[in-house]
Amino acid sequence: AQAAIAAGQVRIGGRAVKPSLIIDGPLLVEVELTPSEPLAQAFPEDLPLTVVHEDPALLVVDKPAGMVVHAGPGHERGTLINAVLHHLQSPELPVLPGNGPERPGVVHRLDRDTSGLMVFARTTAAQEILARQFRDHSIDRAYLGIVLGEPDFEERRVETLHGRDPTDRRRFAPDQGTRRAVTTLTVVRRLAGAALLRFTLETGRTHQIRMHARHVGCPIFADPLYGHRPRSKALRALADGLGRHALHAALLGFEHPEGGRVRFESALPAELQRLLTALATSAG
Repeated sequence: AQAAIAAGQVRIGGRAVKPSLIIDGPLLVEVELTPSEPLAQAFPEDLPLTVVHEDPALLVVDKPAGMVVHAGPGHERGTLINAVLHHLQSPELPVLPGNGPERPGVVHRLDRDTSGLMVFARTTAAQEILARQFRDHSIDRAYLGIVLGEPDFEERRVETLHGRDPTDRRRFAPDQGTRRAVTTLTVVRRLAGAALLRFTLETGRTHQIRMHARHVGCPIFADPLYGHRPRSKALRALADGLGRHALHAALLGFEHPEGGRVRFESALPAELQRLLTALATSAG
């Protein structure tokens, strides 16, 4: 909305309005909508890809931080989907109803700077079965995250609402919306001014872990959207040098589309291991 106002696309009485305008009472507001360009279809691209498991129904990969899952404005190349298509030597994968052509095989997603396990469907039947499990929250998912601050609990179940933050539409807030979000937070290791937590999801909302970590007063380390700058000079240097937020999808379990329950695990990537070592050293 702010961009449309700045571009002069919002008018009252034929005159463009200023962003500072406060509307007090009913007014006829004209908005000129600019059609968005359709996203290009995903395409195979030769990119590094860590394959954890592969069979005729699905593919499980370990996503690196810094890679977007699928194409979006400004991100048509270098996506995880493109790497998957190249690995499978397939020009296409099934697309769920409601998904665009830029999201073939996708049944869930990870934020750009979150690393870890993701599953992609190779058939329409597998995609429908996996998507249903994500919808009914029967998927086993756990993340490891390094947080800033010292938790006042050993284990805590957090249940909140989940909706857009009215003060920053890029974020989600625990007191907005009507959907519920549930996460269990468990302390794995305590460090001076930080901690390693395990986050077990009961629901899978966008930014759920990052929102809940902020909610309990221990935001994900180096999270520019939900976190804050460390007070300690040493911690600030570590956050600045990390180049990502410290969250990793470490466990993924589900009913395989062809029968039987499967479970996959992924260790913390090297940069997060180094961060833990540095935090432990500074604590000692």
